[in-house]
Amino acid sequence: MKPPVFSTLGCRLNAYETEAMKELASAAGVEGAVIVNTCAVTTEAVRKAKQEIRKLARENPGAPVIVTGCAAQTEPETFAAMPEVTRVIGNHEKMQAETWSALRAPADFIGESEKVMVDDIMSVRETAGHLIDGFGRHRAYVQVQNGCDHRCTFCIIPYGRGNSRSVPAGVVVDQIKRLVDKGFNEVVLTGVDLTSWGADLPATPRLGDLVMRILKLVPDLPRLRISSIDSIEADENLMQAIATEPRLMPHLHLSLQAGDDMILKRMKRRHLRDDAIRFCEDARKLRPDIIFGADIIAGFPTETEEMFTNSLRLVEDCHLTFLHVFPFSPRKGTPAARMPQVKGPEIKDRAARLRTAGDLALQRHLAAEVGQSHRILMESPHMGRTEQFTEVDFATAQAEGQIVTARITGHGPQRLTA
Repeated sequence: MKPPVFSTLGCRLNAYETEAMKELASAAGVEGAVIVNTCAVTTEAVRKAKQEIRKLARENPGAPVIVTGCAAQTEPETFAAMPEVTRVIGNHEKMQAETWSALRAPADFIGESEKVMVDDIMSVRETAGHLIDGFGRHRAYVQVQNGCDHRCTFCIIPYGRGNSRSVPAGVVVDQIKRLVDKGFNEVVLTGVDLTSWGADLPATPRLGDLVMRILKLVPDLPRLRISSIDSIEADENLMQAIATEPRLMPHLHLSLQAGDDMILKRMKRRHLRDDAIRFCEDARKLRPDIIFGADIIAGFPTETEEMFTNSLRLVEDCHLTFLHVFPFSPRKGTPAARMPQVKGPEIKDRAARLRTAGDLALQRHLAAEVGQSHRILMESPHMGRTEQFTEVDFATAQAEGQIVTARITGHGPQRLTA
């Protein structure tokens, strides 16, 4: 029996869902297939998906090729037209056991079966029951939410993921208890729009309620981490958890996207520049050791040099440490693709300037950590991460998966040393 070959492109949630698909495909007895889990966040992501499909088809001659993920959901016809592709499966379908049962072996791909299996993702109202125990070698990722109800003008993801759906708190807590029993020392809550968790559940709880419940009901969990959040939707209990719960890690990745009010409005974001700055100031008052990462787009349509400067200044005004810079590229089907575009060389230059500012901010953070002691979760014998998610190199081997206390002795361009 030849096991399937899986390839994952894009976000952490896609990686989580690939692990779930591996379990579903294994349980169904799927053999010899290539499965590509695509990303749709940019036009470049779709191009890379096509490139990956062609490469894997060459490397696995004769193997049926299944394409799924957000790009398959948003433009199934693009992938169905590729001669290498055998099946196109939607984001909802890929999480259904019956989908994989119908694709048990290569022979099942031959015949009159429909090539495209993609339904209307907007009609999906519940999260798929694909909880997995142990994605990640040393920290476990738990999907608690999927989809997005917002319609930012640059973003195609709601059309790939559907509307927001939440995993009930009790289900999340039970899964985290199992992960702790398996020996995981850190759990990361993940989703497409994490701060919208609970809006579709009875009594409409908030993300802070979930965090507090996890920390109360799983007392043996050493570390809980939150992935990317929308700061404008941070609720009172989440702020209280930041202030009072040392097991909630002091690192937040913020979906800021820009630092100019006009650009934020044209993006249809729900916050303004001052909202972002105020949130960071409030969080630092509650938890002085907290640090922030952020997503920022360079060269959004209509962005002038003055508008860009406001985004550039946000690195210092919000005291950002880890910067994810996205040069804007128009995504077919979004309102931003129809707006007046910034010229390519200007976008490239602005992205480079943002990355330089991010590098300088990281260097300041690394320098400030020298001499400090940290509890570090080891990801390999010689590398771990602090509570703030900063990478640390060790000269002597440590036990993988364990939390060790160490003094920071120096730093390189990207990492601390201990």
